[in-house]
Order: sequence, then structure tokens, then C-alpha cells
Amino acid sequence: MKQRKWTSEQKFAIVLEGLKGRRTVADICREQQISQTLFYRWRDKFLEAGERAFSNGLSGEDAYKAEIEKLQKIIGKQAIQIEILKKTRSCSRQGRGG
Repeated sequence: MKQRKWTSEQKFAIVLEGLKGRRTVADICREQQISQTLFYRWRDKFLEAGERAFSNGLSGEDAYKAEIEKLQKIIGKQAIQIEILKKTRSCSRQGRGG
């Protein structure tokens, strides 16, 4: 089979056609003049990348780091609120002769 450069859009269309199941992979490969091995390589790469579409664009480790950072910000805000409440309570006690 002759070697040619395929764009990502072309690869996507070919793999999607195969995943739809309306035609056999052999027919699609014959029509596009690619080997079935190449088709399955593209398909596997497509399926692996598809998982990232549902993970907000973050890898597993990056997602954990983002979650930790978010929680640390929440903890920081809560610590400030606690200090404000302590000072408010302390001031109100002093005002009553506490």
C-alpha cells in the first residue's frame, strides 16, 4: 500500500466510519488504501484519547493536584472566617463586661 500523509481530520473520519459498524473495517481500509493494522492503530489511539474528553482535560495526576489546590483554598478561607468569628466573639464578650 502506498504511503501518504493523513490529516487528523481524515484519520478521525476513517476511524469513526469503522466504529459506526455500517461497513466492515476491511471495506473501509480497501477504499482508503490503508492496512487494517494502521486502521486499528488509529482506532486504539482514538479510544485512548477519548478518555481525556471526559476528564476536563487534566491527566490523573494533574486532576489530583488541581483538587488539592482547590481544597487548600477552601481551608484557607475557612481559617480566615474562624479567626474573624473568634475576634467578633471576643469583642462582644468584652463589650458585655466579660
